[in-house]
Amino acid sequence: EVQLAESGGGLVQPGGSLRLSCAASGFTFSAYNIYWVRQAPGKGLEWVSRMDPAGGIRYFADSVKGRFTISRDNAKNTLYLQMNSLKTEDTGVYYCATDPNHPRGQGTQVTVSS
Repeated sequence: EVQLAESGGGLVQPGGSLRLSCAASGFTFSAYNIYWVRQAPGKGLEWVSRMDPAGGIRYFADSVKGRFTISRDNAKNTLYLQMNSLKTEDTGVYYCATDPNHPRGQGTQVTVSS
C-alpha cells in the first residue's frame, strides 16, 4: 500500500523558513516522479514542485520559484521541500504525491502569519 507521510509544517512569520519532509513507503520510491502540492483555505490543489526519479530535474510553480527548493534521498525514501522567504499566501496544507491530482497523505499545515 502506498503511504506518504508529510511532516515539518508549523507557524512561521513572513520571511521565515520551514523544511518539510515526506516519508514514502509501499512502493519503489526511486522509480517515481514526486510532487509537492498545496491547498490553501477554501481553494483547490495547487502544484508547487516536481522532481524526477533520479533527482536531477526540478520544476517549480512561478509563485515559489527562487524561494523553494525540492530534494530527495532515495536511500531513505524521503522527499524534502525547503521553503525560504515565506509569504502569507504560502499558507495551506502541503502534500507530497506521486499523482499531483490525488495526494494520499494527511498533509502538513503551514501557516505564515505575523
